[in-house]
Amino acid sequence: MSAQCEVTMKQAAAAPMSNFERYLSLWVFICIVAGIAFGQALPGFFQAVGRMEVAQVNLPVGLLIWVMIIPMLVKVDFGALHEVKQHVRGIGVTLFVNWLVKPFSMAFLGWLFIRQLFAPWLPAEQIDSYIAGLILLAAAPCTAMVFVWSRLSNGDPLFTLSQVAVNDAIMVFAFAPLVAFLLGLSAITVPWDTLLISVVLYIVIPVALAQWWRKALLARGQAAFDAAMAKIGPWSISALLATLVLLFAFQGEAILKQPLVIALLAVPILIQVFFNSALAYWLNRALGERHNIACPSALIGASNFFELAVAAAISLFGFESGAALATVVGVLIEVPVMLLVVKVVNASKDWYERS
Repeated sequence: MSAQCEVTMKQAAAAPMSNFERYLSLWVFICIVAGIAFGQALPGFFQAVGRMEVAQVNLPVGLLIWVMIIPMLVKVDFGALHEVKQHVRGIGVTLFVNWLVKPFSMAFLGWLFIRQLFAPWLPAEQIDSYIAGLILLAAAPCTAMVFVWSRLSNGDPLFTLSQVAVNDAIMVFAFAPLVAFLLGLSAITVPWDTLLISVVLYIVIPVALAQWWRKALLARGQAAFDAAMAKIGPWSISALLATLVLLFAFQGEAILKQPLVIALLAVPILIQVFFNSALAYWLNRALGERHNIACPSALIGASNFFELAVAAAISLFGFESGAALATVVGVLIEVPVMLLVVKVVNASKDWYERS
């Protein structure tokens, strides 16, 4: 293992949970209120922002998404890929849950709850869009926050680092085909050109820029890298919150008319998180993997790269779409739900190690 990779592991393990991250759900709720209020007070301004598009990409949101995603990707060390062989079982379980279970289970839950059970309480014209948003949310594994969840559960930092690197490498190639396939299964028209533009803009280019930036920072020494990470850390959450204000400025009218929508969209997301985290946790135990591997495996298996989901939903379906709203509901409940999963895996350590 390289010295640089080892230092990165230690940094990932020791990084505290910031106040921004700890109270993310509160900030999101404030953004909902602020966005709705601004949207009602300044409709002309937000309509002008919505028209600032090039090739179906909204320029203000595109810039915010880059500010949101790139600092997170700078933390990812693709040099950790060679460490995968040390944790074959744990990596295998997480990949199975992330790519073969979670997206498909969410497509099923979307069909069951949104198209069947909850349809009478939802606007009929947005049903397909809500399901599309849920699929986008489940199709991208978490990249950044998972380092926090791993630390809080005493997870192996090398496993977490290598797993994130593997998932990001897979996401570059698998995200678009997987989303297109699942949207097709759900009878939702797939705008392939927009989907591919989204992948290039919000995965390929940010990954390339982030890795170039990472290499340039590390060339100046670990201290320079750490200082830069501390400085740009708040950028991601700040850009996310600004994006949410814009989203809810456009979604305000629909939410005021049907406030129940957010609660109904939260149901399949909650079930998906608990099901996939439990499945990954149990599979690791059944395969004899250590507890400090099973914890981050379960947490990576359940959490989502919601920043990418929000960006893709806006590009594919627009600010005012049900897809954009569904991805934002994922942001709203991510932190409290994942903290609950952390608490469960920590409390069940004796049970896990009994076998």
